[in-house]
Amino acid sequence: MDHRLRKDRQFTYIYKKGVRKNTHFLTLFIKDSKFKGYKIGYSVSKKIGKANVRNKLKRRMKEIVRTNDFAKDYHNYVLMVRQGIENLTFEQLFKEIKEVFNK
Repeated sequence: MDHRLRKDRQFTYIYKKGVRKNTHFLTLFIKDSKFKGYKIGYSVSKKIGKANVRNKLKRRMKEIVRTNDFAKDYHNYVLMVRQGIENLTFEQLFKEIKEVFNK
């Protein structure tokens, strides 16, 4: 099953209607869904760095969420990053994502 949010209107809807959870480097928006499964989108601003830095960060976040079952069925998520996250190691990023999903 494909778990990606793709359309801009999906992101906008979750930003407006969703619940916000924050850590130092991450903001997680959560919105209930009527569909089984979950969808998640990753928002990385150009302020974070060049394309290779943003893509590396998104690949790492996708792998952490995929392998650890943080996301629950019947929910939609948007994971937004803040500046400074590009300097974290994989383990530090894992701890941040775990913390924001457990709030």
